[in-house]
Amino acid sequence: AGLARGHQFTLFNRGRTNPGLFPELEHLRGQRRRPRPGRDGDPAQDLTALEGRKWDAVVDTSGYFTGEVEDVAALLQGQVERYVFISSLSVYPQLGQDAEPIDEQSPLATCDDPHTHDMGANYERYGALKRYCEDAVRSAFPQGAVLLRPGYIVGPEDPTDRFTYWPRRLLAGGEVLAPGKPDNELQFVDVRDLGEFVVQLLDAGTVGTFNAVGFDGRISMAEFLHTGKGTLNHTCSFTWVDDEFLLEHAVAPWQDLGWTPAKQNGHASNARAIAAGARFRPIAETLRDTASWAREQPSDRSWRAGMTAERERELLVKWRDR
Repeated sequence: AGLARGHQFTLFNRGRTNPGLFPELEHLRGQRRRPRPGRDGDPAQDLTALEGRKWDAVVDTSGYFTGEVEDVAALLQGQVERYVFISSLSVYPQLGQDAEPIDEQSPLATCDDPHTHDMGANYERYGALKRYCEDAVRSAFPQGAVLLRPGYIVGPEDPTDRFTYWPRRLLAGGEVLAPGKPDNELQFVDVRDLGEFVVQLLDAGTVGTFNAVGFDGRISMAEFLHTGKGTLNHTCSFTWVDDEFLLEHAVAPWQDLGWTPAKQNGHASNARAIAAGARFRPIAETLRDTASWAREQPSDRSWRAGMTAERERELLVKWRDR
Protein backbone atom coordinates (compact mmCIF):
# COMPACT_ATOMS: atom_id res chain seq x y z
CA ALA A 1 0.00 0.00 0.00
CA GLY A 2 2.80 2.41 0.86
CA LEU A 3 4.86 1.56 -2.20
CA ALA A 4 1.83 2.22 -4.39
CA ARG A 5 1.78 5.77 -3.00
CA GLY A 6 5.48 6.31 -3.60
CA HIS A 7 6.81 5.84 -0.06
CA GLN A 8 10.24 4.40 0.74
CA PHE A 9 10.64 1.65 3.32
CA THR A 10 13.33 0.05 5.44
CA LEU A 11 12.50 -3.37 6.88
CA PHE A 12 14.00 -4.38 10.23
CA ASN A 13 13.76 -8.04 11.28
CA ARG A 14 15.81 -11.14 12.00
CA GLY A 15 15.78 -12.32 8.40
CA ARG A 16 14.63 -15.83 9.28
CA THR A 17 11.09 -16.00 7.92
CA ASN A 18 10.49 -15.23 4.22
CA PRO A 19 13.73 -13.23 3.92
CA GLY A 20 13.18 -12.86 0.18
CA LEU A 21 10.06 -10.70 0.50
CA PHE A 22 10.36 -7.19 -0.97
CA PRO A 23 13.89 -7.63 -2.36
CA GLU A 24 13.83 -4.08 -3.73
CA LEU A 25 13.69 -2.56 -0.24
CA GLU A 26 16.45 -1.88 2.26
CA HIS A 27 16.71 -4.70 4.82
CA LEU A 28 18.27 -4.23 8.26
CA ARG A 29 18.93 -7.30 10.39
CA GLY A 30 18.73 -7.40 14.17
CA GLN A 31 16.94 -8.79 17.20
CA ARG A 32 14.34 -6.79 19.13
CA ARG A 33 13.66 -9.60 21.56
CA ARG A 34 15.30 -9.61 24.97
CA PRO A 35 16.72 -12.91 26.27
CA ARG A 36 14.10 -14.70 28.35
CA PRO A 37 14.74 -15.28 32.06
CA GLY A 38 15.87 -18.81 32.76
CA ARG A 39 16.51 -19.64 29.11
CA ASP A 40 20.19 -20.08 28.39
CA GLY A 41 21.19 -19.70 24.79
CA ASP A 42 18.66 -17.02 23.83
CA PRO A 43 20.29 -14.60 21.37
CA ALA A 44 21.20 -11.18 22.71
CA GLN A 45 19.06 -8.21 21.79
CA ASP A 46 20.62 -6.33 18.87
CA LEU A 47 19.19 -2.98 17.74
CA THR A 48 22.47 -1.54 16.45
CA ALA A 49 21.28 -1.48 12.83
CA LEU A 50 18.72 1.17 13.82
CA GLU A 51 21.24 3.53 15.41
CA GLY A 52 22.11 6.87 13.81
CA ARG A 53 19.34 6.76 11.19
CA LYS A 54 16.27 8.92 10.61
CA TRP A 55 12.86 8.02 9.25
CA ASP A 56 9.56 9.89 9.08
CA ALA A 57 7.74 7.09 10.89
CA VAL A 58 8.01 3.56 12.21
CA VAL A 59 5.29 0.92 11.87
CA ASP A 60 5.65 -1.68 14.63
CA THR A 61 3.76 -4.87 13.77
CA SER A 62 5.49 -7.22 16.20
CA GLY A 63 5.51 -5.66 19.67
CA TYR A 64 4.15 -7.99 22.34
CA PHE A 65 6.23 -7.35 25.47
CA THR A 66 6.51 -4.02 27.26
CA GLY A 67 10.28 -3.88 27.71
CA GLU A 68 11.00 -4.71 24.10
CA VAL A 69 8.73 -1.93 22.86
CA GLU A 70 10.31 0.43 25.40
CA ASP A 71 13.76 -0.44 24.03
CA VAL A 72 12.86 0.28 20.42
CA ALA A 73 10.85 3.41 21.24
CA ALA A 74 13.67 4.81 23.38
CA LEU A 75 16.21 4.23 20.62
CA LEU A 76 14.02 5.82 17.94
CA GLN A 77 13.24 8.97 19.91
CA GLY A 78 14.65 11.80 17.83
CA GLN A 79 15.05 9.49 14.84
CA VAL A 80 11.37 9.23 13.82
CA GLU A 81 8.42 11.60 14.10
CA ARG A 82 5.58 9.13 14.47
CA TYR A 83 5.28 5.64 15.90
CA VAL A 84 2.47 3.44 14.58
CA PHE A 85 1.86 0.51 16.91
CA ILE A 86 -0.35 -2.43 15.97
CA SER A 87 -2.13 -3.29 19.22
CA SER A 88 -5.31 -5.36 19.69
CA LEU A 89 -8.94 -5.20 20.76
CA SER A 90 -7.79 -7.57 23.51
CA VAL A 91 -6.76 -4.50 25.51
CA TYR A 92 -10.47 -4.22 26.43
CA PRO A 93 -11.17 -6.79 29.18
CA GLN A 94 -14.93 -6.24 28.97
CA LEU A 95 -15.18 -6.96 25.23
CA GLY A 96 -17.63 -9.82 24.95
CA GLN A 97 -18.57 -9.55 28.63
CA ASP A 98 -20.59 -6.34 28.43
CA ALA A 99 -23.56 -5.48 26.24
CA GLU A 100 -22.30 -1.92 25.81
CA PRO A 101 -20.21 -1.20 22.69
CA ILE A 102 -16.49 -0.71 23.24
CA ASP A 103 -14.88 2.55 22.18
CA GLU A 104 -11.39 3.97 22.50
CA GLN A 105 -12.16 5.41 25.95
CA SER A 106 -13.26 2.09 27.47
CA PRO A 107 -11.28 0.69 30.44
CA LEU A 108 -8.09 -1.22 29.60
CA ALA A 109 -6.67 -4.52 30.82
CA THR A 110 -4.07 -4.76 33.57
CA CYS A 111 -1.78 -7.42 35.03
CA ASP A 112 0.43 -7.61 38.12
CA ASP A 113 3.75 -7.32 36.25
CA PRO A 114 3.74 -5.06 33.17
CA HIS A 115 7.22 -6.33 32.24
CA THR A 116 6.52 -10.06 32.42
CA HIS A 117 7.47 -12.29 29.50
CA ASP A 118 4.80 -14.82 30.45
CA MET A 119 1.62 -14.49 28.39
CA GLY A 120 -0.09 -17.12 30.54
CA ALA A 121 -1.18 -20.64 29.68
CA ASN A 122 -4.23 -19.33 27.79
CA TYR A 123 -2.71 -15.99 26.75
CA GLU A 124 -4.67 -14.30 29.52
CA ARG A 125 -2.04 -11.55 29.83
CA TYR A 126 -1.91 -10.86 26.09
CA GLY A 127 -4.34 -7.93 26.21
CA ALA A 128 -2.74 -6.33 29.27
CA LEU A 129 0.73 -6.57 27.75
CA LYS A 130 -0.47 -5.00 24.52
CA ARG A 131 -1.92 -2.18 26.64
CA TYR A 132 1.45 -1.65 28.37
CA CYS A 133 3.18 -1.68 24.98
CA GLU A 134 0.79 1.11 23.94
CA ASP A 135 1.74 3.02 27.10
CA ALA A 136 5.43 2.68 26.21
CA VAL A 137 4.84 4.13 22.73
CA ARG A 138 2.67 6.96 24.05
CA SER A 139 5.27 7.82 26.70
CA ALA A 140 8.11 7.98 24.17
CA PHE A 141 6.06 9.74 21.47
CA PRO A 142 3.45 11.87 23.26
CA GLN A 143 2.79 13.91 20.11
CA GLY A 144 3.38 11.18 17.55
CA ALA A 145 1.76 7.95 18.76
CA VAL A 146 -0.68 6.13 16.46
CA LEU A 147 -2.24 3.15 18.27
CA LEU A 148 -4.31 0.75 16.18
CA ARG A 149 -6.49 -1.89 17.83
CA PRO A 150 -7.64 -4.53 15.34
CA GLY A 151 -9.52 -7.68 16.19
CA TYR A 152 -9.23 -10.68 13.88
CA ILE A 153 -6.94 -9.78 10.97
CA VAL A 154 -7.90 -11.96 8.00
CA GLY A 155 -7.29 -12.52 4.31
CA PRO A 156 -4.81 -14.30 2.05
CA GLU A 157 -1.69 -15.64 3.80
CA ASP A 158 -3.27 -15.48 7.29
CA PRO A 159 -0.99 -17.82 9.28
CA THR A 160 -3.60 -18.61 11.96
CA ASP A 161 -6.01 -20.33 9.51
CA ARG A 162 -8.97 -19.34 11.70
CA PHE A 163 -10.87 -17.25 9.15
CA THR A 164 -9.59 -19.39 6.26
CA TYR A 165 -11.71 -22.27 7.54
CA TRP A 166 -14.80 -20.63 6.09
CA PRO A 167 -13.77 -20.19 2.44
CA ARG A 168 -12.20 -23.66 2.53
CA ARG A 169 -15.38 -25.16 3.96
CA LEU A 170 -17.67 -23.34 1.55
CA LEU A 171 -15.60 -24.48 -1.41
CA ALA A 172 -16.22 -28.08 -0.31
CA GLY A 173 -20.01 -27.55 -0.52
CA GLY A 174 -22.76 -29.70 0.95
CA GLU A 175 -24.39 -29.35 4.36
CA VAL A 176 -22.49 -26.76 6.39
CA LEU A 177 -22.66 -26.50 10.19
CA ALA A 178 -23.58 -22.84 10.75
CA PRO A 179 -22.78 -21.79 14.32
CA GLY A 180 -24.95 -19.82 16.74
CA LYS A 181 -27.78 -17.54 15.73
CA PRO A 182 -28.05 -16.20 12.17
CA ASP A 183 -28.22 -12.62 13.49
CA ASN A 184 -25.01 -12.81 15.56
CA GLU A 185 -22.64 -10.00 14.61
CA LEU A 186 -19.20 -10.50 13.06
CA GLN A 187 -16.27 -8.07 13.13
CA PHE A 188 -12.88 -8.54 11.51
CA VAL A 189 -10.59 -6.60 9.17
CA ASP A 190 -8.96 -7.61 5.89
CA VAL A 191 -5.18 -7.27 6.32
CA ARG A 192 -5.01 -5.20 3.13
CA ASP A 193 -7.55 -2.71 4.47
CA LEU A 194 -5.54 -2.45 7.69
CA GLY A 195 -2.40 -1.76 5.67
CA GLU A 196 -4.16 0.91 3.62
CA PHE A 197 -5.40 2.54 6.82
CA VAL A 198 -1.87 2.70 8.23
CA VAL A 199 -0.69 4.50 5.11
CA GLN A 200 -3.74 6.78 5.12
CA LEU A 201 -2.96 7.88 8.68
CA LEU A 202 0.70 8.50 7.87
CA ASP A 203 -0.14 10.49 4.74
CA ALA A 204 -2.62 12.64 6.64
CA GLY A 205 -0.36 13.17 9.66
CA THR A 206 -3.07 11.75 11.92
CA VAL A 207 -2.23 10.58 15.43
CA GLY A 208 -4.34 8.99 18.17
CA THR A 209 -5.98 5.70 19.05
CA PHE A 210 -8.32 3.79 16.73
CA ASN A 211 -10.30 0.56 16.83
CA ALA A 212 -9.19 -0.78 13.46
CA VAL A 213 -11.99 -3.23 12.80
CA GLY A 214 -14.74 -3.57 10.17
CA PHE A 215 -17.28 -2.71 9.01
CA ASP A 216 -19.08 0.41 7.86
CA GLY A 217 -22.35 -1.10 9.06
CA ARG A 218 -23.39 -4.29 10.84
CA ILE A 219 -22.65 -7.74 9.36
CA SER A 220 -24.46 -10.82 10.67
CA MET A 221 -23.25 -14.40 10.55
CA ALA A 222 -26.06 -15.24 8.11
CA GLU A 223 -25.05 -12.41 5.77
CA PHE A 224 -21.44 -13.58 5.92
CA LEU A 225 -22.21 -17.22 5.14
CA HIS A 226 -24.71 -16.46 2.38
CA THR A 227 -22.20 -14.05 0.83
CA GLY A 228 -19.71 -16.89 0.83
CA LYS A 229 -22.25 -19.25 -0.70
CA GLY A 230 -23.06 -16.78 -3.45
CA THR A 231 -19.39 -16.05 -4.10
CA LEU A 232 -17.81 -19.49 -3.82
CA ASN A 233 -20.28 -22.37 -4.03
CA HIS A 234 -24.04 -22.34 -4.56
CA THR A 235 -24.32 -26.00 -3.55
CA CYS A 236 -23.93 -25.16 0.17
CA SER A 237 -26.80 -25.51 2.59
CA PHE A 238 -26.72 -24.31 6.19
CA THR A 239 -27.82 -26.11 9.34
CA TRP A 240 -27.83 -23.69 12.27
CA VAL A 241 -26.56 -25.17 15.53
CA ASP A 242 -26.93 -23.19 18.74
CA ASP A 243 -24.13 -21.94 20.99
CA GLU A 244 -25.04 -24.12 23.96
CA PHE A 245 -24.81 -27.32 21.93
CA LEU A 246 -21.42 -26.36 20.45
CA LEU A 247 -19.95 -25.42 23.81
CA GLU A 248 -21.39 -28.56 25.42
CA HIS A 249 -19.55 -30.58 22.77
CA ALA A 250 -16.24 -28.75 23.37
CA VAL A 251 -16.15 -26.80 20.12
CA ALA A 252 -13.61 -24.02 20.62
CA PRO A 253 -14.64 -20.58 19.29
CA TRP A 254 -12.48 -19.55 16.31
CA GLN A 255 -9.97 -22.32 16.84
CA ASP A 256 -12.36 -25.14 15.86
CA LEU A 257 -15.01 -23.02 14.21
CA GLY A 258 -14.96 -19.39 13.13
CA TRP A 259 -17.62 -18.04 15.47
CA THR A 260 -18.05 -16.31 18.81
CA PRO A 261 -20.89 -17.37 21.13
CA ALA A 262 -23.51 -14.64 21.56
CA LYS A 263 -22.70 -14.21 25.27
CA GLN A 264 -19.05 -13.51 24.39
CA ASN A 265 -19.71 -11.48 21.26
CA GLY A 266 -18.85 -7.84 21.93
CA HIS A 267 -19.01 -4.92 19.54
CA ALA A 268 -16.17 -2.45 19.09
CA SER A 269 -17.06 0.95 17.69
CA ASN A 270 -14.98 1.89 14.65
CA ALA A 271 -16.51 5.35 14.20
CA ARG A 272 -13.19 7.13 14.88
CA ALA A 273 -11.35 4.94 12.36
CA ILE A 274 -13.95 5.55 9.65
CA ALA A 275 -13.80 9.31 10.32
CA ALA A 276 -10.00 9.09 9.91
CA GLY A 277 -10.28 7.38 6.52
CA ALA A 278 -10.63 3.64 7.20
CA ARG A 279 -12.37 1.84 4.35
CA PHE A 280 -13.44 -1.78 4.12
CA ARG A 281 -13.63 -3.86 0.96
CA PRO A 282 -16.67 -6.10 0.31
CA ILE A 283 -16.67 -9.31 2.32
CA ALA A 284 -17.10 -11.22 -0.95
CA GLU A 285 -13.67 -9.98 -2.07
CA THR A 286 -11.99 -11.13 1.15
CA LEU A 287 -13.67 -14.53 0.91
CA ARG A 288 -12.84 -14.95 -2.78
CA ASP A 289 -9.19 -13.93 -2.46
CA THR A 290 -8.66 -16.05 0.65
CA ALA A 291 -10.22 -19.02 -1.14
CA SER A 292 -7.91 -18.50 -4.12
CA TRP A 293 -4.89 -18.47 -1.81
CA ALA A 294 -6.12 -21.57 0.04
CA ARG A 295 -6.49 -23.44 -3.26
CA GLU A 296 -2.81 -22.79 -3.99
CA GLN A 297 -1.64 -24.49 -0.79
CA PRO A 298 -0.15 -28.00 -0.91
CA SER A 299 -2.73 -30.76 -0.64
CA ASP A 300 -0.97 -32.20 2.40
CA ARG A 301 -0.84 -28.90 4.28
CA SER A 302 -1.75 -29.21 7.96
CA TRP A 303 -4.23 -26.42 8.72
CA ARG A 304 -3.79 -24.91 12.19
CA ALA A 305 -7.48 -24.18 12.81
CA GLY A 306 -10.89 -25.43 11.78
CA MET A 307 -12.66 -28.73 12.35
CA THR A 308 -12.35 -31.75 10.11
CA ALA A 309 -15.17 -32.89 7.83
CA GLU A 310 -15.58 -35.98 10.02
CA ARG A 311 -15.98 -33.90 13.17
CA GLU A 312 -18.52 -31.64 11.46
CA ARG A 313 -20.60 -34.62 10.29
CA GLU A 314 -20.47 -36.14 13.77
CA LEU A 315 -21.78 -32.93 15.32
CA LEU A 316 -24.55 -32.59 12.75
CA VAL A 317 -25.72 -36.15 13.46
CA LYS A 318 -25.78 -35.48 17.20
CA TRP A 319 -27.61 -32.19 16.61
CA ARG A 320 -30.38 -33.94 14.66
CA ASP A 321 -30.57 -36.76 17.22
CA ARG A 322 -30.64 -34.54 20.30
